[in-house]
Amino acid sequence: MSETTTTGPADQGLVDVLVIGAGVTGIYQLYRAQESGFTVRLLEAGSGVGGTWYWNRYPEARFDSESYTYGYLFSKELWEEWEWSEHFAGQPEIERYFNHVVDRFDLRRHMVFGAKATAAVWDEATATWTVRTEDGGAHRARHLVAATGILSVPFVPDIPGRADFRGEQHHTGRWPKTPVDFTGKRVAQIGTGSSGVQIVPAIADEVAHLTVYQKVADWLTPLNNRPITAEEQAELKGGFESIRDTLQTSVSGFLHQITMRSGLEDTPEQRQEFYEEKWNSPGFTKLSEHYYDMTTNATVNEEFCEFIAAKIRSIVKDPATAEKLIPKGHGYGGRRPPFGTGYYEAYNKPTVELVDINETPIVRITETGIETSEGHQEFDVVIWATGYDFGTGALNRLGVVGRDGRSLKEYWADGPSTYLGVTTVGFPNFYFPGGPHGALGNNPRYSGDQVDYVMDLLVHAREHGHDVVAVTDAAEQEWTDLVNDSGGQSSFLKSSYFYGANIPGKAIKQLLNPTGRWKLQELIRESVGNDFPAFAFPTGPNSKAPSSKA
Repeated sequence: MSETTTTGPADQGLVDVLVIGAGVTGIYQLYRAQESGFTVRLLEAGSGVGGTWYWNRYPEARFDSESYTYGYLFSKELWEEWEWSEHFAGQPEIERYFNHVVDRFDLRRHMVFGAKATAAVWDEATATWTVRTEDGGAHRARHLVAATGILSVPFVPDIPGRADFRGEQHHTGRWPKTPVDFTGKRVAQIGTGSSGVQIVPAIADEVAHLTVYQKVADWLTPLNNRPITAEEQAELKGGFESIRDTLQTSVSGFLHQITMRSGLEDTPEQRQEFYEEKWNSPGFTKLSEHYYDMTTNATVNEEFCEFIAAKIRSIVKDPATAEKLIPKGHGYGGRRPPFGTGYYEAYNKPTVELVDINETPIVRITETGIETSEGHQEFDVVIWATGYDFGTGALNRLGVVGRDGRSLKEYWADGPSTYLGVTTVGFPNFYFPGGPHGALGNNPRYSGDQVDYVMDLLVHAREHGHDVVAVTDAAEQEWTDLVNDSGGQSSFLKSSYFYGANIPGKAIKQLLNPTGRWKLQELIRESVGNDFPAFAFPTGPNSKAPSSKA
């Protein structure tokens, strides 16, 4: 695997397309842009590729989407030559995959590493963007694509005294490359989301003691990971076209098959058998292959939750701990469900304890540990498994300034306003596939839809001699209203990070697209088929779209 901090072209010269971020979306955007004959450059803050899977290298970090459904589908040769070892691959293998893709298609020469973007400013006179980086570099482009992702800005709660702690502190989203030694250490972990539930069993046997601070219990179910057998490898390789077609059209972006019956069509005994089958099924099938009305039918949802609660009580030996691990106040699908391996079992170890911070609040971090309402406990390491500023976090930190000095962060102060989750009014030639308002499901699949749409749009503009691509007010308003008014189609609660509720002071607004991937794809097809009616294409210097909000 090749890594560097300074590779790529010099920090000068105009390119057609400038991409920010070398994650799953940015790599695909780079591939499509150079394949389509555009001059292109990619800026990456880190020293290697992978995005989320470059930064998240904590113990037992892994997919909870099937490996082969997460990878790229643009090359049959790539699909056939790469073999995933597990149904849900771990971080080292995932990082190797992205490096393989980059080198296999000679994309690294277009990349600049160690280039953290700090400002992006639109110049009306030249119809170009100038992006400045933390190291003083400047990059100019006709079109700017911020493939910065939805899980790229770690969130750490503002607990008093955090800077005073003299031991080690690590956020799961900024884990060091050198493995953290937990042997014989007293460890505190704050947070029990998708990352947190992976770490606990991974380090439980190494630590002297692990105290897990939980704010909200989630309906965790087993990941049920296992190696991919030789027979399965042959089926995967031989079924590329069929698998690709399914993944490109699936509402969830998985190979899963929706169960086309209501839970109430089965008897109570049949439902219990079905729940047991789901408990033993892999990953997201608990949602995507459940009864179609599991999240909307209160009877079925409550019954499935009772089934999971019984499983927790049967696994966790201490009744008080088991009750803390059983969610209160939301059903299955009300929040993003985590999937784990050995998480509940870890609490049976004498070295692991659970603290509910609703009952026992954290007062402050001290030089030597954590003080709660019940007293002080000393620690050597603090793990922050406290999630991300989801959806808009990275985009709001890019320093994007569009027409008339408009700041993207200010424009989105009350929540994002977008067209198809791809672009926004007042910021010409600026796109953000994989950002807010995309879709629900397997991220690379719907972000790939958006990348393809961006490329169709840029090719159209090039073929018709258009210098400026600007979405109209009406198109943005119609899509944003549809997203915000369709919350009832999603089971996620407004207390979820999918609404930004985990970030103090952030507007509680829809950050996903509850209408789903099929609606997104339908509107994309209509837009492409009708020569992009949502856009104005003024040409030449100082050109402005006829519609631009003040």
